[in-house]
Amino acid sequence: MKKIFLGLAIFLVTSQSFAGLKTKIVEYKDGDTVLEGYLAYNTSVKPPRPGILVVHEWNGLGHFAKHRAEQLAKMGYVAFAADIYGKGVRPDTFGGCKNESGKYYKNRALLRKRVTLGLSQLKNNEMVDPGKLAAIGYCFGGETVLDLARSGADVKGVVSFHGGLDSPNTADARNIKGKILVCQGGDDQFTLPALPDFQKEMDDAKVDYRVITYKGAVHGFTNPDNKGDVEGLKYNRDADRGSWKAMRAFFKEIFKD
Repeated sequence: MKKIFLGLAIFLVTSQSFAGLKTKIVEYKDGDTVLEGYLAYNTSVKPPRPGILVVHEWNGLGHFAKHRAEQLAKMGYVAFAADIYGKGVRPDTFGGCKNESGKYYKNRALLRKRVTLGLSQLKNNEMVDPGKLAAIGYCFGGETVLDLARSGADVKGVVSFHGGLDSPNTADARNIKGKILVCQGGDDQFTLPALPDFQKEMDDAKVDYRVITYKGAVHGFTNPDNKGDVEGLKYNRDADRGSWKAMRAFFKEIFKD
């Protein structure tokens, strides 16, 4: 009986801790294209507070990016998961994801436009301190937030998790205003080959950046849905937890709190 009551007490404490979590679907537009983002915030934290933009993987805005936004909200941030592809565009095959993400890799101007629209949704939210903005992204989203920084966006920092590192115009790195944190799998065959060029790009532009690699981790190490069915794409619990911890420390640094 004591174990039952103890378990109930723990459940109640946990529920109360996150009782203020609120989420909302937010529609916004790029011309005639409807975008559907996801807002998460904690009503128990008084505004204004820092805002974090979250950018999805190459399969579009889904439960993983939304869950990350909720985690950030529980930490006291206002989080907005942006929609780069457009409402209802959620490819569910390898080929479909490759084709859809490829549209934006080939058209960086469009990619930057879409992510900037998402940042504007966050920045203009009345709960957000517009002087304390950051962005995080996964895989496709990791490359996207790095491009956001290269565009000269007014963000304190960006965090890329197993994201693409290449840039069609390395001179754009001189536009970066905030700090950069890159978390990569130490055995990521998809992104690590571009790391030396990325480091040179950052060094030449004198960007305040750091790269953390996680030994034994491959691409997609943060997402539990990656079961290893695709070679080189698999979840790694230690790398996931380690990179999230590094992100939290990074946010404390850039927001000075």
